[in-house]
Amino acid sequence: MADSQTSSSELYVLDYGAGNVRSIANTLTKLGYSFKWISQPEDFAKADKLIFPGVGAFSTAVSNLRSQGLFKPLQDYIASGRPYFGICIGMQILFKDSLEARDLLASTIGGTENEGALTDEANWAGLGLIDWEIGKFVPKGKSVPHMGWNGVTFVRDNAEPGQRDGLSETESYYFVHSYCAPYADDPRISSWANSVTQYGEEVFVSTIKKGNVFATQFHPEKSGQAGLEVLRAWLESATNAASGQDVPQSAARSLSALKQNVDGFRKRVIACLDVRSNDQGDLVVTKGDQYDVREKDEASGRQVRNLGKPVALTGRYYNAGADEICLLNITSFRNSPLRDQPMLEVVRKAANEVYVPLTIGGGIKDTVEPDGTKRSALEVASEYFRAGADKVSIGSEAVIAVEKMMERAGSGGHWTGDGTSAIEQISRAYGRQAVVVSIDPKRVYISPETSPEDTERYSKETVVGASSLYTLETEKGKSWWYQCTMNGGRVLKSLSAVELARGVEVLGAGEILLNSIDRDGTGLGFDLDLIQLIKSAVSIPVVASSGAGNEDHFADVFQKTQVEAALAAGIFHRGEVEISSVKSRCREHGLKMR
Repeated sequence: MADSQTSSSELYVLDYGAGNVRSIANTLTKLGYSFKWISQPEDFAKADKLIFPGVGAFSTAVSNLRSQGLFKPLQDYIASGRPYFGICIGMQILFKDSLEARDLLASTIGGTENEGALTDEANWAGLGLIDWEIGKFVPKGKSVPHMGWNGVTFVRDNAEPGQRDGLSETESYYFVHSYCAPYADDPRISSWANSVTQYGEEVFVSTIKKGNVFATQFHPEKSGQAGLEVLRAWLESATNAASGQDVPQSAARSLSALKQNVDGFRKRVIACLDVRSNDQGDLVVTKGDQYDVREKDEASGRQVRNLGKPVALTGRYYNAGADEICLLNITSFRNSPLRDQPMLEVVRKAANEVYVPLTIGGGIKDTVEPDGTKRSALEVASEYFRAGADKVSIGSEAVIAVEKMMERAGSGGHWTGDGTSAIEQISRAYGRQAVVVSIDPKRVYISPETSPEDTERYSKETVVGASSLYTLETEKGKSWWYQCTMNGGRVLKSLSAVELARGVEVLGAGEILLNSIDRDGTGLGFDLDLIQLIKSAVSIPVVASSGAGNEDHFADVFQKTQVEAALAAGIFHRGEVEISSVKSRCREHGLKMR
């Protein structure tokens, strides 16, 4: 907690037991505010202002609030007129109910731990302050979840044009959600709406403001400096007791007036850090050619390539304008993920340095500690969320889960999970948006020796070099499909990259990190054919990875595929390409960037 305090009034933060709350704690500390946690129902009476942050599933939040005896005290707090700031779930909980709970119930496998809570209708209902239902995005011409940076448009014209409450119509903010409050010309929602955001053809409420209540669908603590200004404005207003006063509002603008010709969704540039222990036991950021991270110079003694310290590089990329940062642990977690304290500490320290989303990958799976203690994938993920991660990346475990699902379904059967995979465990508790699946495909060239069965099976996934989006001259006379691999391409699997992508979406993944064994470390550009193939197969966001060598490669992948984000590692670490120059080049091509 911060040692300084700007006011004698008591600021409390509600942690309902799911999601990354460390980020909001770090942000408050940075802004100079001390605070306390709501740890029991009686704490609400002590609070002069309250923040309810949240990443997670609606039903999980409601169930946890009720089981901990916090639901009714939260209702009473808001009714008292004291300032309230809700973030994401903290906003959605204000509504009467959410379609998310019903969706989760419909897909729940019998016997799972959450089934009892879901069948209790009390856990479908929110606080009921706003007589409106949280709905779901329609994946028509866009990916769901809505994951990334977008703008806001004010519903009313009765304040300083373009800016109020720390918000600005010229800034962008970080959203990550599958469910939203649709805006309509109905006073039940328009009287609460402060700003809206457009995603595809849909217009939803991005902030609400009425009386003592202010809330955001986006995450200000993950929205860089723009988000910090939103929190700062509310904290100053709440401290001055101004938040509880209703400001006369002009009439809300109509849905047709608010709807723009195009949405403001931005493409994301992500910096990736491969973290491992060197031979001296220190955690370093490394990068290799074709997954070989040791120096090739024999004079170096084949030492692990050291490109910097993870926390320092994380801070550097945040300041350089990275939209997200991905930390992949490529050697630890082999035996004891929850005792891998150095990596947990890296996440904690990185979360103190950056105010954009952090993804952590490596070893997110069911495991057994050396002392025999069993740890579920959910437990492992929870440790990283509470250390400061916003998303977790799953690799090999996802492959195994999809193989099992396909085996259960048999030929032509319906794909469905059994509730036990890491993807299902984590997405049930934290929401689909918290789970990224990393895929490592490899080209398999079709030749006279290719079996007729494989030729038929992968006919719809075959890329013909002569008509591909981008390939080398030597490949134009060839055709190929993409095979799924594990362990950095060292283990080949029978399923294709398309089958894996579709499978993890069924299981509950919210995003795909798409690598390429063939392009990694080459600097030849992203494998556009692979990316478009996977993007066309799923409705969730896809991050392009492997092969970037210059700024034009980013512009190419955004223009020639529908991918939402692109990632690079080595070229950023070595200073060969700057994030700012990538964004400048993309803007030159008419792309929207933060």
